[in-house]
This record gives sequence, C-alpha cells and structure tokens, in this order.
Amino acid sequence: MKPLLRCFVLAAFAISSISAQTFSIKGKVIDDSNEVVAFANILLLNATDSTFVQGTSADEQGIFNLEDIAPSLYLLQASYVGRASKPLALDVKNDISLGALIIPAAAQTLDEVVVTAKRPTLERLSDRLVFNVENTVVSQGSSWDILRSTPGVIVNQEDLQIKGQSATVYLNDRKVQLSGQEVKDLLEGLSGTNIKSVEVVANPPARYDAEGGPILNIVTSKNIIPGYKGSVNGSFTQAIFPKYVIGTSHYFKTDKLSLFGNYSFNPKKESLQVDKGINFINDSNDVFSRWSTDDEQITDSQIHTATVIADYDIDGRNSLNLTSNLSFNPDQEWRRNLDAVILDGQNQLDSTFVTDNSGRRDRTNLAFDVNYMHKFKKEGAQLSLNAHYTDYGKASTQNILSDYFDATGGFSRSFGFRTDANQDIQILTGQADLYFPFGTTSLETGLKVSTIDSQNSILYSNFLGNSDVVDSSLSDDFEYNESIYAAYVSILKSWEKWSVKAGVRGEQTNAEGISRTLDVVNSQDFLSVFPSLNVLFTASESHSFSFDYDRGVARPRYNDLNPFRFFYNENDFEDGNPRLQPNFTNNFNLNYTLNNEFFFDLYYRDNGNYISDLVFQDNNLLVLRQLKQNVLESTSYGIDFTLSKSIANPWFLYAYTSIFHEDETFLAVESGDIPATNSIEGFYVYLANYLTLSEDGSFTGEVTFTHFSKYLFGSYVQSPTTNLTLGLRKSFWNNRAVISIAAEDLLGKANGTYTSQYLNQDNFYFSQPETQFVRFGFTYNFGNFRLEDNERTIEKKERERLENQ
Repeated sequence: MKPLLRCFVLAAFAISSISAQTFSIKGKVIDDSNEVVAFANILLLNATDSTFVQGTSADEQGIFNLEDIAPSLYLLQASYVGRASKPLALDVKNDISLGALIIPAAAQTLDEVVVTAKRPTLERLSDRLVFNVENTVVSQGSSWDILRSTPGVIVNQEDLQIKGQSATVYLNDRKVQLSGQEVKDLLEGLSGTNIKSVEVVANPPARYDAEGGPILNIVTSKNIIPGYKGSVNGSFTQAIFPKYVIGTSHYFKTDKLSLFGNYSFNPKKESLQVDKGINFINDSNDVFSRWSTDDEQITDSQIHTATVIADYDIDGRNSLNLTSNLSFNPDQEWRRNLDAVILDGQNQLDSTFVTDNSGRRDRTNLAFDVNYMHKFKKEGAQLSLNAHYTDYGKASTQNILSDYFDATGGFSRSFGFRTDANQDIQILTGQADLYFPFGTTSLETGLKVSTIDSQNSILYSNFLGNSDVVDSSLSDDFEYNESIYAAYVSILKSWEKWSVKAGVRGEQTNAEGISRTLDVVNSQDFLSVFPSLNVLFTASESHSFSFDYDRGVARPRYNDLNPFRFFYNENDFEDGNPRLQPNFTNNFNLNYTLNNEFFFDLYYRDNGNYISDLVFQDNNLLVLRQLKQNVLESTSYGIDFTLSKSIANPWFLYAYTSIFHEDETFLAVESGDIPATNSIEGFYVYLANYLTLSEDGSFTGEVTFTHFSKYLFGSYVQSPTTNLTLGLRKSFWNNRAVISIAAEDLLGKANGTYTSQYLNQDNFYFSQPETQFVRFGFTYNFGNFRLEDNERTIEKKERERLENQ
C-alpha cells in the first residue's frame, strides 16, 4: 500500500480552479391524455440547423434533466417509439424548469430534424481541438477517413501522428485496444455517419495515463431512441492483389437494456516489395563491399473481429456495462524471397545468394471490461468503477534457407534454420474515477492499479550449414512482470474570458524483466509525477489563445524487451533489447485561433531518452542489425497552420501545413560507441477538398493532396513523398444505402526512400506496400436505422504496448 499512498500524497498538490458556466433544463413528459410517458427520449437540438446537441431519457415518472448546456438558442423535443412532441424553442441563459412536454397519440416523424451535407467545424477548447463532423460531407466515409481528414493529424506509413508523435486512438474516451494495421481495419469498418466529432488532444490532462502521447478521441452520437437497427457493409479493393472486407452490426435498445453486436471478416493477400542497399566501409573509410537486395513478400491473413456490448440501466442513478472485444488472426502465412547481389569495391560481381523466408503465425487478442457508474444526487457528480482483463497469445514458426553462389554462378554453400516462438500476455487492471462539481469548480480524481505478466520463449533448431551470427544459443525464455499504481486529481475553473484546467498524476512503477539465457535481470522501481496545465483565453468572438503543457512517459513495448532475433536472412535481422528504459517527455503548445477558421500552433517538445528504431551495419561481420535503443537526447519543435473555410457553396477546404525540426542523438554502437546526431528541417502539406455535388447532399466528392518534404525515422531520413487521392460517395433511399469509390496514390509517389549515412554507416531501403489501389464500398442500413451506435472499445494503456506486427 505504500506506493499507492505516495501517489495519493502527490495527487493532492493539484491547483485549484473554477468550471465553465453551463445550465440545466428540467421537465416532465406526458401524453395528450395527461398520462406519464416513462423513459421517453429527450433531444436538444441546435435552433439554427436542427442538428443534435445532447440527449437523455426520462425516468419512471417521466421526469428528465439535461445538464452542462452552454448558453445558446435550442429546440427541445421528446420522443417515444416513433411519436414526438412539437419542438420547443428555448433561449438558454440560466437554469430552466419547464412544465410538461406533450407527446400526441399520432406519430410525428423526427426526419425533419436530420440535416445532411452540413459544413464541418473546428472548435478550440482549453485542452483539445474539436473537429465536429456529424451530418457533414466528411462523415459520409469511414472512421478511418475522418481521422485522416482531421486537421492537425499526419498519416505517415499508416501511422497517425500529431506534431511528430504517434497518436493513441480512443472511442468515446475509451482506448482502442489494437495496434498498427488492426486499428486501421477496425476504423475502416466503422461508419462515419455515427461519428459526432473527433477530439485532438495534443497534451492529455491528468485523468489520462501518463504513457501514450497525444490522443485522437472519436466521439459517437448518443443512443436516444428505443428500437432495433442493423447494417451490412463491405468493400472490395483492387491493388496488386484483390481483397475484400465484409461486416455486419446489430443494435437493440429497450428502456433499460442496450445490446450491440458487430462482426467483420477481412481475408486479404498483401504484397510488399523492398529494395535494400548496404555499402560496407573499411577502416580507411573506403567502400569495400556493396550489397543490394530485392525482397518480395506475400502475406495471407484471415482476420476475424467481434464486439459484444451490453448496457443496463439499473435505475436512474446506477448503470452497468459489459464489453468484450475479440480478435482472431489464425493461420497467417508469409513467404519472402530475397535475392542479393554482392559487388566488391570496384563494382565487380563478387557473389550472390537467395533466401527463402517463410512462416506461420496464430494470434488471439481477447479483452473484457466491466464498468459500473453511479450518479450522486448532486447534479453532475458521478463515480465510475472499472475492471479489465486481457488475454493475448501468439505462436509463430519461421523457416529460413539461403543458397550462396560465386561470381560465375557456381554453388558455394547453404545455410538454414527454424525458429519456434510463443508469447502469452495477461493484463489485469482496476480503476476508480470520481467527478464532483461544487459551486463553480469541478474536481476530478481517481485511482488505477494494473498488473502485467508476459511470458515469452524462442527456440532455434534444424540448423543446416554454419554461420557466425546464428546458433542455438540464441534460444531463450524471457519473463516480464510489471505493476503500476496511479492516482490523479485535476481541477477546472473558468472566468468570463479565461479557462484553466490543472492537474497532477502520480505513478509508482515496479517492473522486472528476466532473460534466462543471457542471465540478465532488468529491474525498475520508481515513482514519477506528471503535471499538466491547460489555459484558454478568449479575447473576443474572433480571437482566442491557448497554452498547454504536460509531462509524459513512454514505456517499452513488451515485445521490444524480448532479447530475441527476427531474421530476414542470416545477415539482416532485428534484435530485442531487455535493457530498454522508460523515457520522459515535456510538451509545450501555444495556439492562436482567428474566427474559428485560421489556427496557428507553435510547439516544443523535449523527447528525453526517446526509444528509437535504429539500424546499424557491422562492417566486420557484414551484417545489418535493427535495434531498439534509448537515445541520448531528442527534441522537436515547429509551427502548424490550419485553414478551415468554405470557399464556395459546394466547396469546403481544409488546408494544414506544418514546418518542423526533428533531431535525436544516439550512441553509434557500430562506430566506436560515439554519439551521432540525426536532424532535419522539413514541412508537411495537406489539402482536403470536400465537394457537395447535389442539392440534397446525397452525392459528394473529395480530392486530397498530401506532400511530405522529408521526415526522421531513427537513424534514417525519409525522402519526399506525395499522395493524390480522389473519392466519390452516393447515398440512396433516404440514406439507407451508400456506395463509394476511391482511388489512392494516383501519382505513384506515396512511398519514400529511407537513407542512413553517418560516420562509417551507409545503407538505405525503399519499401513499397500496396498504396496504389481502387476501392469500392457499400453500406446498407435496415430497421430503425436513424439510431446511433453505442459502439465502444476498451480503454487500457497496458494493451497498447502489445507487439505491433
């Protein structure tokens, strides 16, 4: 209990503050016979365009209460099973206590309050930028399309980044517990029509885990109407290999119970082509051997993803949620053919070799969440209790066989081996969060405990021939155990023009990694404090300024800590590093907003001992080794400019430009262990043009242009890349059906060359996945399809550090 007590003490140092001024609306719902309508749904709509703002449900006596309403003009409407009251106009300037909203016996459709093809908007809050997309042209795509279109977000090699850092994706403030390609697959199957907004949180406040960097939080529209709806969707992609995705979702809601189920199947065959070159350098700084490799990889996967969610309202103050996310990727197979040509220092052919690298992988990712919510009698006060369990397993086999030939083509030798690897990770967490407003101040505080048990093994066998770098001693067992105790407190305060949110989080970390073969034990026992501050000054309706700061931590992924080697061939491999240490960052942002159309962001980040992907060539053994390593120091800074503006009636433009500096200094382990610095100055341009091509908004188009001047990836510098994308969408039958077509990477310049040149290092690679393709998509909604999804995912930071292959 001592670490937990220390966190409590640290959390008590938060700075006091006052919350923004909002109001409430209370009332009752009856029918035209003066009978109470229990559990009726209450809709608060914008008076200007009738778009959804907020919703709730009445209790058993028909009484409802809407809270946290900003001053403005609204329409208020009650509905129940297809019947609706007349919209009531309200000018909210203070708390409102209404009489009764009357729902007549005759049905009144709600379709009239649904608006399509509205323009998206940007809104700057004290701690985040909100991209409002509900019922806009942007929302007609998938959730992945919306994230790619969000101002301030950079997509690089399918990695979502904010100001040079990889972003963590949340759904309704709950972490999406997948990584890499799995996140993209999930979001491509989630329709954008269910998305209300995307929140860009560059420096997360204290309630979020200190680990994880910037956040992209997808906010879906709320569940407001009982009934059933379902959908089927799919897409067909023609790239080098054709591939498809099919899925179905079903949602059912009663007065107390909400059920959601989703399943998707994504079988795909993918091609990856890599050209790699190495110039090996002797002690006289002369190139004595030149290696070039053509690597062609084909991967077959069959990914099954399922989500089951049950929400139960016990009564007006207590609710229970059960969530299960299941992901299966059985029998994934890959085959890599590597052809290498070796020249001497005079560019004369020395020898060649070919490698057949094949393998199979089974992966299972199961996550279960239980969440209990209690609302206190005091308006706005609530307590949330959460328990989470993850069971992650992976088993893989790999077979490598290389044949070597001399300059005349004569056979020289063969070398081969087999690896069998297993990984089993168990994650268990418990969390409690309390939100309590008092007067004009809002207090948020909470506790979290997490434990991780990771068991890993690798076995090398079936050796054919001899090698200086591969032998059976590489077989190993690695065990990693981690416990984290955390507590936080944050306070929000607002004045007429100022808003301040300040908080502090304390985390006690106890961890131990044990390599049986290397006989290495890596122990960590430390307490860290993570303060955060967000300040917003609204000078006028046209001008606002904000400043935010936070301190964060990045812990190594479990897979990176394994001291195992993954081989492309015997001379080219990735090394795990059990000596990796957590690194701490300090992030500063200064922002200016003009008319909610022009956004200027100035940022600086001390990345500390950043965990970087570094690649080193051994000029003696003639091998290329990829290694995770804590750098000595790293900094990032730059200025971003965003334009959000309607150019003409059918044309809306987002223009995002970033001018930045990146540097990192690392230990050059194959160059005498001396420090080496890699740095760049670059820029990024993103232009998204949204076109409404029909009067009713059912036909839309999109033209997107992206250009990267260059970027820093550890010891590599990426060459310029350009991507041009075109897309069209058409909805039918009052939005029950949507079809789309998109063509990406029309110029064929979306992939860059990565070059590492310093001291006695000189190597490069060009990686070309299937970025050029045409995709056809469809969605069909049935039932009461105007219901909004309650789709969620499970928020657990510990799961994010699962391996990313």
